[in-house]
Amino acid sequence: MLGTVEKGKIIDENENAYYVQIDGITYELKKHEITQDDIPKVGDEIEGFIYDNKHHDREMTQFLPFAQPDQYGWGKVTEVRPGLGVFVDVGLPDKDVVLSMDDLPREKEGWPRRDDRLLVRLETDYKDRIWAKLADENIFEQLSANFPNNMNNQNVFATVYSSREIGAFVLTDDYYLGFVHTSQMPRPMRLGEQFKGRVIGVSQYGRLNLSALPRAFEEIDDDAQMILMSLRRRETRTLPFYDKSDAQEIKSYFGISKSAFKRAVGHLLKAGLIEEDKDAGTITLIKDPDEDIDGE
Repeated sequence: MLGTVEKGKIIDENENAYYVQIDGITYELKKHEITQDDIPKVGDEIEGFIYDNKHHDREMTQFLPFAQPDQYGWGKVTEVRPGLGVFVDVGLPDKDVVLSMDDLPREKEGWPRRDDRLLVRLETDYKDRIWAKLADENIFEQLSANFPNNMNNQNVFATVYSSREIGAFVLTDDYYLGFVHTSQMPRPMRLGEQFKGRVIGVSQYGRLNLSALPRAFEEIDDDAQMILMSLRRRETRTLPFYDKSDAQEIKSYFGISKSAFKRAVGHLLKAGLIEEDKDAGTITLIKDPDEDIDGE
């Protein structure tokens, strides 16, 4: 059956390939796809993965795919085709395998995009067509690892393996199970999407609660970062500037225009990182984002 590792007999060869017969069917095995130590010869029995390539020719390869019928592997999405599904690279030399639209979210917005990744196995139907099949919740639970304590506010990288109306279920790169509620997304997340998030808690179900929203300080521009650095260097964490300060004094101290200074100060105020005393004509650092990360 196609999509499996099988043994066959080499019946012929040429400069570039061997020809292997299994149950009366001949498969081409390219010589550069041999991984075994012993060089085979005509008459030898040889083992490899059998499939039909993108031109529908029967092939054998010893470059085994990441995913097999009894083995899950991560594959990268190479193409999205409406009406059919998505094509996934599972490591075969000249074939991507289709994940049917029947196994994808009903709404197209939830479909994976090119370069997203999916955990799949292979399945061959009665017509000898090889399909990719998604790993279900049980598989992710078996693969998952126990996460350490005190992960709050740590950055993680994760992949969405199930996207639902309430939120997205994810697996981090360290194989921790996580969940992102819709309130913690900048937009709905799609199946296979990879993202950087941060830990905001632990759920009652033993998952990491994650946020895919940027921290306030990560949205700050370069001018605001420069003002933050200036505040950090002062022992009092206070500078004698505010939005009504003289434009030339702002230019001389910070090297930026008054409008850029006001915009940067506005971002810092909105992020809750500084406070402004208009009577005293000062700004003061009240929450240092770098110290907040280290402290939590």
